[in-house]
Amino acid sequence: MPETAGQTFIHTPTPGLPEFDYIKPASLTAASQFLAEHAGEARPFMGGTDVFVRMRDGFWTEKYIVNVKGLDGMNDVTFDPTTGLTIGASVNMNRLIASLEVKEHYPLLAEAAHTVASYQLRTRATLVGNICNASPAGDTIGACMVLDGTLHIHGVDGMRKEPLSTFFVGPGQTVLKPGDIATAITFPIPPAGYAAKYIKLGRNAIGDLAIVGVTALGFPDRGAPSGYRVRLALASVAPIPLVPTQAEAILAEKPITEATINEAAQAAMDASTPIDDVRGSARYRKLMVKNLTRRAVTQVWEQIRE
Repeated sequence: MPETAGQTFIHTPTPGLPEFDYIKPASLTAASQFLAEHAGEARPFMGGTDVFVRMRDGFWTEKYIVNVKGLDGMNDVTFDPTTGLTIGASVNMNRLIASLEVKEHYPLLAEAAHTVASYQLRTRATLVGNICNASPAGDTIGACMVLDGTLHIHGVDGMRKEPLSTFFVGPGQTVLKPGDIATAITFPIPPAGYAAKYIKLGRNAIGDLAIVGVTALGFPDRGAPSGYRVRLALASVAPIPLVPTQAEAILAEKPITEATINEAAQAAMDASTPIDDVRGSARYRKLMVKNLTRRAVTQVWEQIRE
């Protein structure tokens, strides 16, 4: 356990949820106002798979839980063939997986969501909640990043948009301010001829937190010297979800061969800064970044060529 000034802080899980007030505002404006007025003691609630566990274990001690899941647009899944996909913040992962539009146009989202926890938990867990939790090991975050997702956020000053590339600032930390509520995430139409893959390494075949996760999305691009672009996102190997930009540059600049893929995989490994924990050592994680990046990019490259 961490030690400071000669003292050891030991966390003892509590047997049940602490007392709290349940707030159900009538509008996003009312919800944002309440959250801003009670900064530090109020938290928005959608699926609750993280909120209630952390409250039970004493990590979060908010006095107010604000139910925002029934507010305008939060439960919508819409697809427009010219503008793309919108997923409301309260849409659970099983509904996402079952969506015909997602399966046809954004199968990577369904693939990543299916690796999260169990079927029962996915009936409550949400894609936007998984993003706002800001865990470096979040399974769906990589897919959302390579698909160029943008969060829609309602705050005390109204609506704004935040690209995922600037959303994360640290483990469990985001740019969200008191009063902010993520209402939806949108994705543009994916690039023509694209292929994508998420490879997750966990201690169990399904449902476990990622020891390492690699997401790859590739597509033809005449503007790239290689004729192709590959977007990459790494999970559980840095304080925030990591985009290995040097690896992406290698794949854009050089003819895509086995040697080029190996070089990009090495660059992805070099960019990662994992830690030692109970699920794996830093050294093991770095080596698996190289291995899984090579596998993911190879599979994507083979699909693009076909």
